[in-house]
Amino acid sequence: MAKKSKKQQPSGGTPATVALTAAGIDYTTHSYDHDPSHPSYGDEAAEAMGVSPDRVFKTLVADVDGNLTVAVVPVAGQLDLKALAAAVGGKRAAMADPALAERTTGYVRGGISPLGQRRKLPTVLDASASAHPTICVSAGRRGLEVELSPTDLTTLTNATLAPIGRA
Repeated sequence: MAKKSKKQQPSGGTPATVALTAAGIDYTTHSYDHDPSHPSYGDEAAEAMGVSPDRVFKTLVADVDGNLTVAVVPVAGQLDLKALAAAVGGKRAAMADPALAERTTGYVRGGISPLGQRRKLPTVLDASASAHPTICVSAGRRGLEVELSPTDLTTLTNATLAPIGRA
């Protein structure tokens, strides 16, 4: 049986940054020292980068009628599961099992990126992202964020824009 070779990633690159580079998308990475004792990955990122929490978005994986779906919402709020289900034409949504989310995306909790996932999942980006020229999302590792335009994120992930976040 022949071995499959993995593509080499640039030094320090993650599947998310590799996907952005391959697509020719303009982005900026922000790294910071992750504190495992911090109660919130998203709030920690916003504080460490000095960016308003309404511009830093967390990536959550939910189960909508038996199908895993990615929700990208501001860290300043919460995911509205009913709104997520409606956005993808479903009836019921619940948060996915964290271990299943990690296996499916290829990322660890707190570092799940909407970009470069092992298995491409339907993605919904909260409509509030459109109010900002750039937003920050996980670059695929705790302590590493990527800043890009919401339009580029929507295009690259084939995301639906919908009001899925709540304060």
